[in-house]
Amino acid sequence: MRPTPRLVIYAALLLALALVPLAADLTGNRFYVTLANRAVILALAAISLNLIMGYGGMISFGHAAYLGIGGYSVGVLAEHGIDNGWLQFGLAIGASALFAFLTGLVALRSRGVYFIMISLAVAQIAYFAAVGAYRYGGDDGLTIFSDSRFVPWLRLGDSVTFYYLCLAVLLVALILTNRLVNARFGFVLRGIAANETRLRALGVPVFRHRLAAFTLAGALCGLAGALLANFADFVSPSMMDWTRSGDLIVMVVLGGVGTLMGPVLGAVAFVVLEQELSNLMEHWRLLFGPLLVIVVLAGNRGLDGLLGGRRNG
Repeated sequence: MRPTPRLVIYAALLLALALVPLAADLTGNRFYVTLANRAVILALAAISLNLIMGYGGMISFGHAAYLGIGGYSVGVLAEHGIDNGWLQFGLAIGASALFAFLTGLVALRSRGVYFIMISLAVAQIAYFAAVGAYRYGGDDGLTIFSDSRFVPWLRLGDSVTFYYLCLAVLLVALILTNRLVNARFGFVLRGIAANETRLRALGVPVFRHRLAAFTLAGALCGLAGALLANFADFVSPSMMDWTRSGDLIVMVVLGGVGTLMGPVLGAVAFVVLEQELSNLMEHWRLLFGPLLVIVVLAGNRGLDGLLGGRRNG
């Protein structure tokens, strides 16, 4: 089977991401690694949101809460002198999964705008809890003075090593997501989004599938938050603000809702456009908004649609 232009472009994108450190060395501009690292971490968070929004039809305006929970899991432990990466990342994933599970128990009993508002309200509770945590910086945030430690040869303080770790995690997430959405669970999840009443009539445990997807998405976003905390050496309540959730939604929509690589493409495009447009004008979102509308309308499914992609691809 001959590769389609879309697959070639996505392969080129992943190859370009892999070669970013080399390009940075050749040009002497280490900022490329920083920019690409941020895009890769946000792509991981966007993949987690796409799992519930693109495949499950659950539009969450509080998804950034798991970024913050994952980040604070690393920051709080580091503040108490615990820099064991296995413990930090384990807590980040576990705490985010638990928060998503508890949120899902409440939010998933509603639909449409009510689900959106409940997910947003619960996320704001986490946001204000972080603002009120004066022991850990409150609204000013918390500086992390030590990197997560795993094994001696994996030094997260080295920007290139950390970048390739983030890229490897992203690739694993893509592989696992692809297997999940093309397994029975994924087909059921898409079926629920398309016609929940029919699935209920067939005896499918709809709530259980939606809750499992919601919890898994929270855990994956918590992992992205732990990486983001190590990337910035800083955590603050702004990580889980509703505007950050809006950014994640924009990345998914920009790249292509319900597509495998769309969130990655959307995150890369978002970070690059944010960087370039912010250099041109202070209120760069005034220009970014119309660009997003044009891309979505022209491609029907964002940038992936412009490449001729199929939904759920």
